[in-house]
Amino acid sequence: MRTIAMRVGPGIIGILATLWFGSSAVWACPFCAPSGNTLSNEVAQADMILYGSLSNAKLDPQDGGFNKGTTEFHIEIVIKPHDIIKGKKTITIPRYIPPEGRGYKYLIFFNVSPTGELDPYRGDAFPPDSRLPEYLQGAIAVRNKDAATRLKYFFRYLEDKDVVISSDAYNEFAAADYKEVREVAPHFPPETLLQWLADPNTRGSRYGLYGLLLGHCGKPEHARALRRLLDDKERQFASGLDGVLAGYILLDPQEGWKYLTQLIHDDQEFPVKYAVLRTARYFWEFRSDVIPRDKVLDVMKQLVAQPDIADMPIEDLRKWKQWQLTPLILSYADKPSHNTIPINMRAILKFAIAAAQADPKNAAAAAFVAQARQQDAKRVEFLEELLKDEERLLQPNPTPKDSPQPKK
Repeated sequence: MRTIAMRVGPGIIGILATLWFGSSAVWACPFCAPSGNTLSNEVAQADMILYGSLSNAKLDPQDGGFNKGTTEFHIEIVIKPHDIIKGKKTITIPRYIPPEGRGYKYLIFFNVSPTGELDPYRGDAFPPDSRLPEYLQGAIAVRNKDAATRLKYFFRYLEDKDVVISSDAYNEFAAADYKEVREVAPHFPPETLLQWLADPNTRGSRYGLYGLLLGHCGKPEHARALRRLLDDKERQFASGLDGVLAGYILLDPQEGWKYLTQLIHDDQEFPVKYAVLRTARYFWEFRSDVIPRDKVLDVMKQLVAQPDIADMPIEDLRKWKQWQLTPLILSYADKPSHNTIPINMRAILKFAIAAAQADPKNAAAAAFVAQARQQDAKRVEFLEELLKDEERLLQPNPTPKDSPQPKK
């Protein structure tokens, strides 16, 4: 696949899932690393999408630009129709598009003006054997179906050899609500997921999703297989370790959680500690039915003791309002291992401010904040404002009913 320059805009992989750029939006999949907008969502934004071939490209002799001119487009498949092409097999595109190669096909996104002018704002070239038209038509067909139907369709393409197709299928999972993924995951074939996880050619960004899905559809023997993969020194899960850990724990909570806690030690690499943190977050937020929250807190306390990552679990504990841990958190302000790292001290102070505000009887937190205010009042005021802004972002937008009404 090669992108054809038509107008400044994101590439097709770059325009592949929504949900990321909102003020408080987060990706629903706990262990996915999405890379853009889904094609089915992009379809909704275009006025017309066509698939076909190009011919007779002509430069405009009156213009010295690079793409001024015309090109004939032979329509083979109408992905998204528009009345302007009704009954037509060929249209003229107001751009000069030189041929990419013999037999190449093109997927072109158009905007159509009220006066009927075509604006081909995005175009991509594909080899003639590409399955993209078939995939895209199927994606459009299931777009308004229930989540189970949609995700079952996209599962079939997660390891497609066409990177555009497989990336888009992956982003559909990334954009899905975790509740939807959890409901459909038991219907997926565990052996396929295990095969993908064991394949050294599988992209590292996929391990987290595949491990999570296997955790929902596997059996005890798959837990043992996951453990073998985790213990394999030749298979370092540099990316996606969190999802693989979660899958192992879902299949064998006792042994899986024991394995996770043993990963926390002073000599451990930061990416592994971070994977442990993300896994702990998952069980706190989504699956306390599998791992009780008191066990999650034990792991978070172990992570707080690690100075290279301490700020992150402290932030989580603040957001989870675990004020009973105030003495423990504040104690690290007196330890050189932690108090020589500014970001750790910042997290400790934010925890103390929030704890003091939440509970006026929390004398330890109040005293810590008071001392910090004496040392640097502007810093404390800045963090207080930061916490207020964070709280405002977490508040749902008011509905018209909730909005203040003008006085009559």
